[in-house]
Amino acid sequence: MQNLRYAQSDNVDQGELKVLVTQRANNQPIPNARITISYTGDPQSTIEEVESNSSGMTDTVTLATPPLEYSMEPSENQPFSQYTIQVRAEGYRPVSVTGAELFSGQLALQPIRMEQDEAVTNANNDIVIPFNTLFGDFPPKIAESEIKPIDETGEIVLSRVVIPEYVIVHDGPPSDSAARDYYIRYRDYIKNVASSEIYATWPDSTKRANILAIMSFTLNRVYTEWYRNMGYSFTITTSTAFDQKFVYGRNIFQSISNIVDEIFQNYLSRPNVRQPILTQYCDGQRVTCSNWLSQWGSKYLGDQGYNTIDILRYYYGSNMYINTAEEISGVPASWPRVDLTVGSTGEKVMQMQEQLARISRSYPAIPTITPDGIFGPATREAVEKFQSVFGLPVTGVVDYRTWYKISEIYVAVTRIAELV
Repeated sequence: MQNLRYAQSDNVDQGELKVLVTQRANNQPIPNARITISYTGDPQSTIEEVESNSSGMTDTVTLATPPLEYSMEPSENQPFSQYTIQVRAEGYRPVSVTGAELFSGQLALQPIRMEQDEAVTNANNDIVIPFNTLFGDFPPKIAESEIKPIDETGEIVLSRVVIPEYVIVHDGPPSDSAARDYYIRYRDYIKNVASSEIYATWPDSTKRANILAIMSFTLNRVYTEWYRNMGYSFTITTSTAFDQKFVYGRNIFQSISNIVDEIFQNYLSRPNVRQPILTQYCDGQRVTCSNWLSQWGSKYLGDQGYNTIDILRYYYGSNMYINTAEEISGVPASWPRVDLTVGSTGEKVMQMQEQLARISRSYPAIPTITPDGIFGPATREAVEKFQSVFGLPVTGVVDYRTWYKISEIYVAVTRIAELV
């Protein structure tokens, strides 16, 4: 267990926590799970006890955090509080998460995936979340060329940039053959890395710039098949010396999740370069890096009112552009490029209704609808409940974010688990 580097008496602000409990085998929600929350370092001192509802989710719990200013500049004061979350449900193996992070004014989302008692597996049900990389001690990135020549990486097999459905994450440096590999949905991977490497309290433009750098780095690994061309079977590693920090099972932050859901088709590119740019970065304090993005520096630029592209160009140069992938792998049907609302009709409405109808079998709080290709009041009610359950603005309108969230949940409840 990590040594705490803050005093609980420092917790004078408040953050929020929600827990989502699902079955590992089929991603179905688990209702009536009992969740106990305590301070990490004092797990016997229970602060809150809650239960999951029919959608596998708890109500929002308000918990103490250190002051907001601790995360506004580099400091020896720990900017986040840490909690231990213990989950029990009848017929399932208990799960414990140690070190879930909460920031002042931010909503943290903690996923919990449980196995049935009779399941035979070697999966570890106990998760320990290390410090955010801005606060913890992690090896700096080993510099690479931002554009990979073909003679260095081998044949590039992708003819265009595709947003993958999954990435295979190697939980250690490339040479560690004993490390586990995880199949992780692309968006979940990006949310996890961003929650591990930046602070959710930072300005919106700063978070967007850092998330775009994380996504472009990841898509370069996908596009060039970097590790496969070295004989490995994974997409990317969790080693900060080689790639980005991913922590299996960690909590993510709603503000980061919202941004990823909005811009996940994007990546960074330069003129006449087909591959996404390998956008490397450093914290800018303990480690400095010329021509790379400085995480703390990007925070200060956001404070000054710089927008996202200006932050990126400040570090990567004026010929850096935000591009959009044309294809998303594994999505049942792409966004119709127009919002669906009451009065909309046609094939796209029918596809969305069919997915919602299947989702409602797993999430009974969502009203069951009959797919007919007509967006009426019943469909709007189902959309509103879906948005409420999954933390989206409750508008009853199927916009870009809602469309792809419906697709994501539909895929989740109709396929087997990602962990291998």
